[in-house]
Amino acid sequence: MQRALCEAQLPLGKSFTNFEFDHCPTLNAAALMQLVQQTSWLERSENLILLGPSGVGKTHLAAGVGQMALQLGKRVKFFSATTLVQQLQYAKLQLQLPATLSKLDRFDLLILDDLGYVKKDEAETSVLFELIAHRYERRSLLITANQPFSQWDAIFSDSMMTVAAVDRLVHHALIIEIQAESFRKQSAVERSKQK
Repeated sequence: MQRALCEAQLPLGKSFTNFEFDHCPTLNAAALMQLVQQTSWLERSENLILLGPSGVGKTHLAAGVGQMALQLGKRVKFFSATTLVQQLQYAKLQLQLPATLSKLDRFDLLILDDLGYVKKDEAETSVLFELIAHRYERRSLLITANQPFSQWDAIFSDSMMTVAAVDRLVHHALIIEIQAESFRKQSAVERSKQK
């Protein structure tokens, strides 16, 4: 388990046990908990997409999902979306993209955090699209993003690629939208009141 946790590179100190579900009253916690207590969604190569503004706990929840999958014996890998895209771009330049994508197949769940920070650059978005297309119906993705799907044209370099990427991601997916005030903003306000 320790080796699996190390390999997964999940953010430290973030799990379901310390997530403040009360802070996000619109979050369908029951659907999320039901999903993560089994592995059937991973075996069916389904996706989980967490959407919401910055600071509402998407990364925290993604880490919690990753931990649960690890505890159920699945292999997990966590990446910031920009870091993974840069690695895939490098692999493409080295003519190693297909091999790199195949290596990522060993992970039952690949977590891409903060998809919205990927630059709208053809080189970046083309490898991101290739990753999504490669994993479609083969392996699961968990994606966190600040923007709703209607704003994903800001991520991909053309609208046809946006439609194709979203279509593949949502075809077999649980989509959870989180609407709440930023935990970080709330924490800063509380600290300033104590001074």
